[in-house]
Amino acid sequence: MATFESVWRSIEACSGQVFHTKRGIPFSYDVRHGQVHLANTNRILPRTDFARAHALMPLSGPGQLQDLQGPSYIFGILTDRRIGA
Repeated sequence: MATFESVWRSIEACSGQVFHTKRGIPFSYDVRHGQVHLANTNRILPRTDFARAHALMPLSGPGQLQDLQGPSYIFGILTDRRIGA
């Protein structure tokens, strides 16, 4: 499994690209000040939530992340092949 630092660098590098939730809903994001700003909603996902989710990998679904902000989005990003979590 990749380190969280390398995963976070991939998340930053993929900023602006289209990702999908497990249900297939497309979304994109920008990374600013250590936070993921979702383009399709007013949600801001902190880096710490990605670190917590990464520690739980592998994940079977966003239901395992219900205690985090935007679990569907975090799951969609971390399980995407471009991120390599």
